[in-house]
Amino acid sequence: MAAAQLALSNARTDGDLSGPLADFGYDTARLDEGWALYQAAAEAQQRQTREYGEQYAASDAFTAAREAAQTEYVRYVKIARIALKQERGAAAKLVLDGPRKRTLAGWLAQARQFYANAQTDAAVLTALAQFGVTPEKLAAGQAQVEGVEGLAAAQKIETGEAQQATQARDAALEVLDGWMEDFLAIARIALEENRQWLEKMGLLVRS
Repeated sequence: MAAAQLALSNARTDGDLSGPLADFGYDTARLDEGWALYQAAAEAQQRQTREYGEQYAASDAFTAAREAAQTEYVRYVKIARIALKQERGAAAKLVLDGPRKRTLAGWLAQARQFYANAQTDAAVLTALAQFGVTPEKLAAGQAQVEGVEGLAAAQKIETGEAQQATQARDAALEVLDGWMEDFLAIARIALEENRQWLEKMGLLVRS
């Protein structure tokens, strides 16, 4: 990108270069065509960088939210196992037995079932209240879980947009590279008699 910018910018603005290049088919209109391709590639590069920044931010937000929700959820599960250790039915309703699911879908299902059933069962609420777990705390924990789902959806959207931006950037660079390959090859011929002209184009000159 930097090499294309240097070569095209100088070719379009430096009178020493524009004349010889025009004699070989690269007049103002054709150079403007190349500059437009460069600008399109630069914009695609900027968008790709921006989209990946947004993806990383969304991923970090999701990870932080899930960790916070998991901490609260696991704490309440541990307390519930103590409070309801003699209540097999309640334990089943809250999915207290076994490990917590590792997949997002599985974890969400377990956490939702725990919070939903804990908040609607008077006996469970009474048992948990003995250990400081109030309905307000359960509602807050449930909100954390729902927030994780929303952030997961946002992360997927940002990931998709970053991938699309990368594909668009790669396509724009491919078009620019093809145009520049011919342009620089002709520039070497058109300007070969003057080392300084070639250097203005960013073309290395063998000594």
